[in-house]
Amino acid sequence: MSGHIETVEQRETLYSARVTAESSNPSNMGRMSDPDAYGIIHGCCGDTMEIYLRLDGDRIEEATFATDGRESAIASGSVLTKMVWGMSLEEAGKIRPEDLIAALDGLPKAKVHCANLTLNTLGQAIANWRAEEEA
Repeated sequence: MSGHIETVEQRETLYSARVTAESSNPSNMGRMSDPDAYGIIHGCCGDTMEIYLRLDGDRIEEATFATDGRESAIASGSVLTKMVWGMSLEEAGKIRPEDLIAALDGLPKAKVHCANLTLNTLGQAIANWRAEEEA
């Protein structure tokens, strides 16, 4: 048997209601055409996270994500992309893993890496944008 969660009952005991809701019906999931900023990280867990940003100056006007991960990765991407809309890149870059985990109403210890992966990918998208602006 794989290590994946197999039943709704198992998911509900492992994840908060917010994680379950966000992973079942994610917001902002999908690749953005012609983003102003983009980051992709292949995590050590095997999941890949992509973050796309559309900017107005240095403000995030739109954010989307794509992942091949499961519940925790999907929920992390969904919540983070909602959190950053309207923020400056500097403000978004200051979001800490514990901020995202709190917004998810918690994550199991074994899934905290999904929040870190999502935030690291956002950080990479911001760094990529800054590098292009300075070039």
